[in-house]
Amino acid sequence: MSSVITVSQLNRYLASKLRSDLKLKGIAVKGEISNFNIHYKSGHAYFTVKDSSSALKAVMFSSSVSRLKFVPEDGMSVLVMGNIEVYERDGVYQIIATEIATLGVGVMHVQLEQTKKKLEKMGVFDVNKKKKIPLVPKKIAVVTSLTAAALQDIIHIAERRYPVCNIEVYPAQVQGTAAAQTICKALSAADKSGADTIILARGGGSSEDLMVFNDEAVALAVYACNTPVISAVGHETDSTLADYAADMRAPTPSAAAEIATPDKADILNAVRLLRQKLDKAMKLKLDKAVSQIESCDKLLKLYSPEKRLEQSEKAVCDLEKRLSQIMERRFEKLSVKLDGYVSFLNMLSPFNILGRGYAIVQKDESVVDSVSMLNVDDEVNIKLSDGSVSAKITFVK
Repeated sequence: MSSVITVSQLNRYLASKLRSDLKLKGIAVKGEISNFNIHYKSGHAYFTVKDSSSALKAVMFSSSVSRLKFVPEDGMSVLVMGNIEVYERDGVYQIIATEIATLGVGVMHVQLEQTKKKLEKMGVFDVNKKKKIPLVPKKIAVVTSLTAAALQDIIHIAERRYPVCNIEVYPAQVQGTAAAQTICKALSAADKSGADTIILARGGGSSEDLMVFNDEAVALAVYACNTPVISAVGHETDSTLADYAADMRAPTPSAAAEIATPDKADILNAVRLLRQKLDKAMKLKLDKAVSQIESCDKLLKLYSPEKRLEQSEKAVCDLEKRLSQIMERRFEKLSVKLDGYVSFLNMLSPFNILGRGYAIVQKDESVVDSVSMLNVDDEVNIKLSDGSVSAKITFVK
């Protein structure tokens, strides 16, 4: 039976074995740099050296970093010199780099740039073709791993901000050889689901972990979606071809959930403001309508038959009064004139002459104005001022 040892003992044994192997001292490893990062406190550099099929963790202490004559960048093809050792705490073997020599741009970086230029030429990244993200979605489709922490972040934030929105998850592998195929399939299903927005999400990771989102098929699947797509892959500093192909890029999955959903507090404030505007508009409209009604009422009263009848009656009364005054003045004038005629007639009246002692002699009702009209024994009528008498002619002189 073999002896039983602890994990610490095993890692310590392997570390001693690697340290004693002279072939692993001063070794030079060729590959591409990935995830190069200098710790802000210690100054140590942590990165990965990789080729098309494998990757090796690497550490360069601050004393060696200070001697570098260039700043290593992701995608560079380099020659890393150092010693292979085991990091006993994690049981991971790594190269403790002492020097880094640049060999140019790595093969994977070149392939990525070629794919990027190809898709750009096809119009996959054209900003004029980007679709607008709906402000108030009814359903959001999330394409990610069912076990991803990013999924829980999206669901939690969406429910907090906009709880009436329906969240549907379309599971896919987000790393590994089969990841690209599952992502494309999930995107297609999400696009046909009737969702208003699609979120393609994955949490942070190394550039190798995010490499599937640089796959040409994934970028084309994002571009082919009729539904607006928000890409939320990795951290804010990470960028993939899927990000460029998407209609909008979010720095994190949590940010994608905030972009895809409105805040219910903002909606309530907007509704309150709209209600205030509506109340104000209705008040103005009602005031205007009341003013129009009052104006119409005045016009109706002004032009109503009753008003016109009153005006006509008043006009008739005024005319009647005026006519009465005119007739009265006319009568007075005529009365004065008549009095003048009467006075004049009185002056010419034979009765006035009779009153002065004269008489009128009539024969057979004819006025006798000459003695030639009379003969002896003719009977005449003598009219005086206060009566008349009959007489008989006894002689004619």
